[in-house]
Amino acid sequence: MTFATTDLCDDHPQLLENGCLAVLPPVFRHFGKARTFCGRATTLKVFEDNALVRATLEAPGNGNVLVIDGGASMRRALVGGQLGLLAQNNGWAGIVVNGCVRDSDELDACEVGIRALGVHPQKSSKKGEGERNTRVIISGVPVCPGDWVYADADGVLIAQQKLA
Repeated sequence: MTFATTDLCDDHPQLLENGCLAVLPPVFRHFGKARTFCGRATTLKVFEDNALVRATLEAPGNGNVLVIDGGASMRRALVGGQLGLLAQNNGWAGIVVNGCVRDSDELDACEVGIRALGVHPQKSSKKGEGERNTRVIISGVPVCPGDWVYADADGVLIAQQKLA
């Protein structure tokens, strides 16, 4: 699918106005080879624990985007090189992390798109705590399971319906 987030915003001003289309704040860094990606959102809410992230990425992604609300923690990484490979090999279109990643060189070699707030060398805990397929808030923007995520060099959009 070919799209540009700028064009999607220009083509859908009414959706931006009524909140059915939202733009994430420009605080996310790009990782992975796929600079442009889109798909339906699969959501996780975790805090400094990535056991659910691994379990989710081990399943077929079917072109979806994993949206992880990590509470914007800058104290531990939720996604690293091994999980980037899982995402690539299991058909995930991308990952959006409201938190940190690590192994950035390994992530940059993966055929998947990844956005995160930053990098941190410390791994997360593995207790399995968190929520799957629930409404999350990413930088003030609500994301529900099944919403559409569109990401490119200009930004990340969250849409309540397929746009392109």
